Parts: sequence; structure tokens; C-alpha cells
Amino acid sequence: MTIRASSAPVPRVRRRPQWPVPAGLILLSLIPVIAGAARLTELTGGAVVTAQNARFFASPVPVVTHIVSVTIYSLLGAFQFLPALRGRRGWHRVAGRILAPAGLLAALSGLWMTLFYPLPPGDGPALFVLRLVFGSAMAASIVLGIAAIVRRDFVQHGAWMTRGYAIGVAAGTQALTGLPWILLVGPPDEPTRAVLLGAAWVLNVAVAEYVIRRRARRSVRAAVAGAVTPG
Repeated sequence: MTIRASSAPVPRVRRRPQWPVPAGLILLSLIPVIAGAARLTELTGGAVVTAQNARFFASPVPVVTHIVSVTIYSLLGAFQFLPALRGRRGWHRVAGRILAPAGLLAALSGLWMTLFYPLPPGDGPALFVLRLVFGSAMAASIVLGIAAIVRRDFVQHGAWMTRGYAIGVAAGTQALTGLPWILLVGPPDEPTRAVLLGAAWVLNVAVAEYVIRRRARRSVRAAVAGAVTPG
């Protein structure tokens, strides 16, 4: 009996492009990174001391620490969302050992500045509380992510590190939530500024929770598919 090869076309698996999410996170991160670079230039270039920057000249170490750590955390962290790299255990481990301390430094230096720097013009008690809440949440998320990986709980590790990163890159989202108001209405007052900045934190955390739940559903579907596939 002669067996003829089937001429039916083999279905091609369509792979989703991997770069849009990391590229978007890098672009979002560039907003605070550029602002931080401008601040460092100001501190090292002998700029005129004003009411807006006097606290940084009086105590530059915390702000310099914050800028450097946030830059590393936000830009390097974006590549952790690239599936091709996430699958490489060596890359993920090495990057994680840089990201965890950088993220903690960013969160703790941000909390230090909130607690010990004088409130700048335009800030108020509401924004002070928001910075404490989300800065503490970022630090706690990273610590919980580290604790999860120590006990080999990869799912919870990914979830907590995603939450911490979402809070860490909210400065870029804050520029996006605040810019339309400034262009259409003008500089916001203290309550409005707190709402606009707080909305960016909430938005980032909501997106992080969506990503975490979507990732969990994919894992469940993959597990079910593996269980029903004949061996």
C-alpha cells in the first residue's frame, strides 16, 4: 500500500510580538529618567538655588541615590517583561539580583525624601500621605517578592515583583495624567495635584493586577492542556 503525504496546509502558529510591552515601559520610564538626569545636571552644574530645588542642594545624597536607583530599576526592569529573556533563567536571575536592591533603594530613598525634605510648593498633606502609602507598598512588594523566590514560589514572586515595578514606574504615568490638565486648565492646586498623581499610582497598580491575573489564567490553561494531551 502506498501512503501519500497529505497536501493539506499545516496551520501556522501565530506568535505575538514580544517587544511592544517592554518598549512601552522603556518609553514610559524615559520621562522620569530624563527629569532625573536634568536634576543631576542641576546639582552638579551649580544651578541657581530656588524654592523648588533648595531641599536637594541642602541634602543631595538621597535624591542622587533615588535618581540612579530608579533609572536602573525602571529601564532594566522593562526587559523582565520580554518573554524571550524571561525564559532564560541565567538572565532573569542576574537581572533580579540587580533589580531587587535597586528597587529597594528607590523606594526607601523616596520615603526618606518624603519624610525629611520640606514640602515643596504645590504639594500638600494628601500627596504626602500618598507618597508614604505607595512608597511603602513598593518596598513591601519587593521584600515579599524576594521572600517568595527564597521559598521557590515563582508565581507569587512574579506577582509581587510586578506590583513593585508598577509602582516604581508611576512617575512616567504621572506625567501623562498631569500634562493634559496643565495644558487645558493650567497648573493644578494642591488637592488636584494629589488626585492627578494618585490616579497614576492607582492606574499602574490596576494594570499590574490585570497582568498578574491574565498570567495566572494562561498558566491554568497550559496546565489543563498538558493534562489532557495524550502522552
